[in-house]
Amino acid sequence: MRIMGLDYGTKTVGVAVSDPLGLTAQGIETIERKEENKLRRTCARIEELVREYHVDTIVLGFPKHMNNDIGERALKTLEFRDMLVRRTGLEVVMWDERLTTVSAERTLMESGVRRENRKKFVDKIAAVFILQGYLDSLSMKRDVDVPE
Repeated sequence: MRIMGLDYGTKTVGVAVSDPLGLTAQGIETIERKEENKLRRTCARIEELVREYHVDTIVLGFPKHMNNDIGERALKTLEFRDMLVRRTGLEVVMWDERLTTVSAERTLMESGVRRENRKKFVDKIAAVFILQGYLDSLSMKRDVDVPE
């Protein structure tokens, strides 16, 4: 089974999935919508990807403020989490996503992606960073749990 990572934004959702062993994250796509609250098609596409990739857990980026406060964007993300749980029946893990979009932008800049093209990729790359952070934490936990 695989794990899916999501970067939920006002008009896009970046999507990444793990490899079957749960070691690495790969960007899959960016789901776009015309209006922030029009989520029916977005959820339907996520459900399709869950089936296609045999996903058993979803990791959703949680946009906390730098001072650890939860703002309006984080509250909307929690509502989206609840919708995903209802629609997919899967566990949805909230993962601190602070600075993932900044890191994704920097990665694209360093890779030579032109400014006008970055917008197409930044959410998908941010989803990769969110999921990879979660996968790395699982790996570290496994390393700690292994007796010597």
